[in-house]
Amino acid sequence: MNGTGLRAQLFRRKPAAALMAEAESRSGGLKRALGALDLTLLGIGAIVGAGIFVLTGVAAARYAGPAIVLSFVVSGFACAMAALCYAEFAAMIPVAGSAYSYSYATMGELVGWIIGWDLVLEYAVGAAAVAVGWSGYLTVILHGVGIHLPIAITNAPGSVRGAIINLPALLIVMLITYVLYIGISESARINSVIVAVKLCVIGAVIVVGAFFVRPENWSPFAPMGWAGVMKGAAVIFFAYIGFDAVSTAAEEVVDPNRDLPLGILGSLLVCTILYILVAGVLTGMVPARSIDVNAPLASAFVLRGMHALSGFISLGAVAGLTSVLLVLMLGQSRVFFAVSRDGLLPPAFSRIHPKYRTPYIPTTLTGIAVGITAALLPIQEIAELTNIGTLFAFVLVCFGVWILRHAEPDLKRPFRTPLVPLVPILGVVFCLYLMASLPLVTWIRFFVWMGIGLVIYFSYGRFHSRVQNNAVERAAASGR
Repeated sequence: MNGTGLRAQLFRRKPAAALMAEAESRSGGLKRALGALDLTLLGIGAIVGAGIFVLTGVAAARYAGPAIVLSFVVSGFACAMAALCYAEFAAMIPVAGSAYSYSYATMGELVGWIIGWDLVLEYAVGAAAVAVGWSGYLTVILHGVGIHLPIAITNAPGSVRGAIINLPALLIVMLITYVLYIGISESARINSVIVAVKLCVIGAVIVVGAFFVRPENWSPFAPMGWAGVMKGAAVIFFAYIGFDAVSTAAEEVVDPNRDLPLGILGSLLVCTILYILVAGVLTGMVPARSIDVNAPLASAFVLRGMHALSGFISLGAVAGLTSVLLVLMLGQSRVFFAVSRDGLLPPAFSRIHPKYRTPYIPTTLTGIAVGITAALLPIQEIAELTNIGTLFAFVLVCFGVWILRHAEPDLKRPFRTPLVPLVPILGVVFCLYLMASLPLVTWIRFFVWMGIGLVIYFSYGRFHSRVQNNAVERAAASGR
């Protein structure tokens, strides 16, 4: 392939019409079983986890103080801009690939591959980090009831002396993998139960905690000024990751044109309100400088003598992390499915189970990879990559909406992002600002990961691309 031909392939867009044709119900396709409520609960399940149970305290104690409520507003605003763009794409092109498919349709094959590889970083690394956090919370709960698990089987090698394997992390990943393997309906039902549990916990925190709020704890409101508010926003951005995972289940939605925007925007709105209320109660119960950054909510109730409620909160944290893990692994397998269907990964990744109608091979491989990573690696630092990967995806989706409005203005858009190009520009600016606040080592690791992805694309993907091969066949048939 000459230079001109290579450039043509790298920036060849997959037509939106082709994407929408793939989304139509067909024999052997993914099972359509999800409605707007299921999607909203999936979004809440992915969003409400470590962010509300841990990062709220970190950002309040170290940066924003009581003004953490404003930090949540800032991060929520940035996510809302991206969510509006996601909603337009998801309703218009309801396919399994999420930002990968959207970028392929607007900016070409190379950008599509890059964002697909980036989503692997977001979902897989994020899932492994969540599994390790789940193991830590479970260990604490068991310790509270007199069950003491050996260090050797509850920590990754090298993290503490005598550690061999993080067995609880491995086991929860294997259990989630099984649930995802047997079907989307079963996964959604289990997620709904888990979400109900953690919403009850959060509701208890807000209602009970409100009786112990002392207004004097809110002064000074912003001890580090606006700079502290923005630093807090960058830290707690991780708390919002997950609403984008809703779009990866697009091909399993009964009425995607209506339900996908409702699920994406509804879950983000609910979680933003909950975050602001929890942050206000927490900083009202305990002076910001005295917040325990390891377990802020549970420790706040311990300080007020409510040990039983503290244990209930820890249980909610375990439930929260379980649902986050489920949705992240769901998203990962669906991205592999979409990329493989386009020929950029081997065809095994897009095979559908004849009975359960799930992408069983990527589901299994994702479970194995995430399980081994969580069991054997101390991945706390690697988990920072989740933030930069997500922000990068948001930037490209916001750009993509703007580009497609010009490239294909006549496409049917069941949901339209308002105030284009203002909303996409605001989304890009806010996300780039938050990316710039991340440490240099995170950027280095991000570029290394992307380098690995480019090697895979140029050694396999570009030679097996179905879009490229179809174009070559059409050219040969026309005699050109």
